[in-house]
Amino acid sequence: MTAEEHYESHLAHFYSWMAGDFTPAVEKQRDFFLKHDIIPKANGIAIDLGAGHGIQTLALLKSGFSVTAIDFSEILLKELEQNCAGFPVNVFKDDIRNIGKYAFLKPELIVCCGDTITHLDNLADVQKFLKDCAQALAPNGKLLLTFRDYTQELRGENRFIPVKSDDTRILTCILEHEEEFVNITDLLHERSETGWKQKVSSYRKVRLQPEMVVDFLQENGFKIELNEVVERMNVIIALKN
Repeated sequence: MTAEEHYESHLAHFYSWMAGDFTPAVEKQRDFFLKHDIIPKANGIAIDLGAGHGIQTLALLKSGFSVTAIDFSEILLKELEQNCAGFPVNVFKDDIRNIGKYAFLKPELIVCCGDTITHLDNLADVQKFLKDCAQALAPNGKLLLTFRDYTQELRGENRFIPVKSDDTRILTCILEHEEEFVNITDLLHERSETGWKQKVSSYRKVRLQPEMVVDFLQENGFKIELNEVVERMNVIIALKN
């Protein structure tokens, strides 16, 4: 199953529940932007790739950017439009690999947060995506990436990761590592009037190493301003030279 099929048939239906309280998450993201000087400095245009239900989008809007939000999930984009109502946001259902279509905007900032970049098909796809982001950015523009490092293989019981639970839902993520990919299974138990029901869906992600991503960025003329782990997510801020 592709990542898009997985989201549309399974994950998008409970993604916002899994992500937790929306407003605190937006403010936390906005604080991160301010801490790292991610504020409008030129035309104020930002593109949010893999925008989901709008955490980064709204944080950017509140920071003064005009935002184009792109995601392949119609379900999540409808939530984004509701969450960002009253702000200057343009919403497009599209594949993030089509970033070149939006180069005419000449964004000073592109963000691709969550674990979105690992949804691409393979390492060559990641490399091309980063090259396309470089070409789309305005001079001195910035690219913000976050992603998980799947290079360390989990074995046995460690492959089963409890994600979130409450009185009506229990979500467990199961990881199975291959050489270049990790297979992700989202196992959801959901309570209904007739009892608990199990829903299962799987897809795969690319196993990315932070050093590899840095190399790809530098090959495309980026200067790395930040490369660190924040709450188990690799965070890279790169400046287009």
